[in-house]
Amino acid sequence: MSNTSLLSLFFFLSLFISPSLSDLCNPNDKKVLLKFKKALNNPYVLASWNPKTDCCDWYCVTCDLTTNRINSLTIFAGDLPGQIPPEVGDLPYLETLMFHKLPSLTGPIQPAIAKLKNLKTLRISWTNISGLVPDFISQLTNLTFLELSFNNLSGTIPSSLSKLQKLGALHLDRNKLTGSIPESFGTFTGSIPDLYLSHNQLSGKIPASLGSMDFNTIDLSRNKLEEDASFLFGLNKTTQRIDVSRNLLEFNLSKVEFPESLTNLDLNHNKIFGSIPAQITSLENLGFLNVSYNRLCGPIPVGGKLQSFGYTEYFHNRCLCGPPLESCK
Repeated sequence: MSNTSLLSLFFFLSLFISPSLSDLCNPNDKKVLLKFKKALNNPYVLASWNPKTDCCDWYCVTCDLTTNRINSLTIFAGDLPGQIPPEVGDLPYLETLMFHKLPSLTGPIQPAIAKLKNLKTLRISWTNISGLVPDFISQLTNLTFLELSFNNLSGTIPSSLSKLQKLGALHLDRNKLTGSIPESFGTFTGSIPDLYLSHNQLSGKIPASLGSMDFNTIDLSRNKLEEDASFLFGLNKTTQRIDVSRNLLEFNLSKVEFPESLTNLDLNHNKIFGSIPAQITSLENLGFLNVSYNRLCGPIPVGGKLQSFGYTEYFHNRCLCGPPLESCK
């Protein structure tokens, strides 16, 4: 048998005799993951994390195809009792970190996450994580997506989040956040993120500085926000979706000029007065509109998409009339 054949045979047998020789996973990353698993008392969702197998093949783990360093840890839809272990911060090449639909996950957002300088996506959602939205998140300067929704987070929103220049979406909705929207959210530089702050207990005025931002999507619904929101609109903007429903907002809709790009507009359950401007009939892409439960008056303009919306999208206003409501007298 030739030397080449012997070498091939030896390599083939080594795959079975010593699986670790064929591991792609970095040994340091593997140690960290095994410590992470142990800290969570070896949950069933991580049953595939066997020290005798290649950790690049483990469930919820992805390795970079070039460096073989772990770049993604996405744990979802399972029973993961306890808190996020600090070992999560010892995966230096991590770009994606996700804990999603894990109702047994509790405690604060782990401070060791601040060490993950390469992180682009951070998603901790549908858990029982509590405590504050940590200020250290602003140190993760490569973040393009941040979702901390459907948790039990409380306290105020850190103004430092506006420093994230690459952020494309910011989800803080469905928590127990209080205080006001940071003034700094009108000073995003670089990317202007889609902003989701709904279903919290935010109060006070919407900062006028937000009027200088051209958000694609802004959802501030179901809070306790007061007074003006008219500056969120504007003919020169490219905004597609605005939802400020179920607040305490009070401004004159008659003077508002809407972006031609608008597809979804929800203003229901506020104290908005005036009339519906005729300019809204020119919005060719408008697919959803709800102005119910306000203090609007006058005829609903005829044309565009306005008559395609139902009675319930207009009812409970002071004296709004015309199709699809009752005829104006």
